[in-house]
Amino acid sequence: MEEVAGLAASAAGGGIFGLVGTALGRVAGFIERRQTNAHERERWVHETRLIELQQAARAEETEAELALAETAGSWAGLRASMEAEAAIGESYPFVNAVRGLTRPVLTLLLWGIAGGIWLGADAGARTSITETATFAATAATLWWFGDRSPRQGHSL
Repeated sequence: MEEVAGLAASAAGGGIFGLVGTALGRVAGFIERRQTNAHERERWVHETRLIELQQAARAEETEAELALAETAGSWAGLRASMEAEAAIGESYPFVNAVRGLTRPVLTLLLWGIAGGIWLGADAGARTSITETATFAATAATLWWFGDRSPRQGHSL
């Protein structure tokens, strides 16, 4: 009987040891999967953030390109306008007087609009609208004074 009891105790001890080993293996596997999943989640969060930053950078680059194209178009329009103005010859004194007063009046009007917007607009809209109006008023002012420079062979 002792042999049977010893055999049973050995079998029970081996079984318990095997179950403990299996349980430890499962716990270790669970911990490994959890760590792997955590690393995967971190990697996906990192990749998602990287993609978001790349998209934001592309959006800013596109905005900068649009602003540059808009500014280049504005200067091209100003150049074409000045060339058209230069091509107009002398006319009747009344026509020359009206033509001579048009730019100063428009320039003063643009500066008045820029000032009115600055005084009357709310803070959110003020910046954008005022920048545009100031650009137009400054361009008109510089064009007016730049085009009024003394010409060789002509009197003002």
